[in-house]
Amino acid sequence: PNTGAVLAMVSRPTFDPNIFSTRITSETWRKLQGRGNPFINRAMRGFPPASTFKVVTASAGMESGRYSPRTVLQTYPYLYVGGHAFGEWNRAGFGPMGFVGAMAWSSNTFFGQIGRGVGGKTLIEWARRYGFGEKTGIELSGESRGLIVDDAWKRKNYNWGWTVGDTINMSIGQGFTLGTPLQSSVMFSVVANGGYRVKPHLLKNNQDAIKGRVSINMKPSTIQTLRRGLRAVVTGGTGAALRVPELPPAAGKSGTAEAPPGKAHAWFGGFAPYDKPEIAVVAFVEHSGGGGGSVAGPIVRQVMEAYFKHN
Repeated sequence: PNTGAVLAMVSRPTFDPNIFSTRITSETWRKLQGRGNPFINRAMRGFPPASTFKVVTASAGMESGRYSPRTVLQTYPYLYVGGHAFGEWNRAGFGPMGFVGAMAWSSNTFFGQIGRGVGGKTLIEWARRYGFGEKTGIELSGESRGLIVDDAWKRKNYNWGWTVGDTINMSIGQGFTLGTPLQSSVMFSVVANGGYRVKPHLLKNNQDAIKGRVSINMKPSTIQTLRRGLRAVVTGGTGAALRVPELPPAAGKSGTAEAPPGKAHAWFGGFAPYDKPEIAVVAFVEHSGGGGGSVAGPIVRQVMEAYFKHN
């Protein structure tokens, strides 16, 4: 999280590239094109980031000046906009919450209100500050930019402009917004390292990448609140998978992305140790049908356990 060095990156299903050293059969080629799409590197492909994106929304809210780390909002079963209901995931609400509690319990109606309050332009600005909507620049081909849309894009592609509903969808990582697991790892690194956007790189001696990290200009109070929120996810929220004695104190965020007509995607990202982060990890499970905390969280735990066993 401090230098941008990528220690491991895995996408499954995969294939053995050595099979192309000789002529392959049509049957082998058919299987490679079939179920699972092994040619797709999912670590660098865009998907709805779901509730992991609430890190961006929280940053936009506190940095806008409209909200502060001490802001408390009432949460609800639903937010209604133009006759459309945006539901809380528990369909009941959580009562009054601040940023830390809302992050821990991933309240859609809290962050929907934050997004509506700051507006789409501010959300878009902060998404881009974190690096969403552009390639990270890693030394690999096939990287996706993801997708961060604005009013002009919406008018060009749908013949109508940005709406409040688009803002609320974006604030909870749904709608048109797409981010790659690699971009998400950069986002968690920003929070871990105190506000600097790193450039992911594979080569240990890539000094341009190491020196290329830039501040995204967040107030210390914002960073502190984000860190407290991500820690609360693990200590008392949806990140119980990382609350184990085998790991040092960790912080993270779950996400469960709607992906109709298929099953939901599962996300979890985080960093450890909490006080002096050494590693940031993101796991994404496509169409898992389960929650991010219960499906992707254990994968992050296993990766962290392997790292700290040898470091």
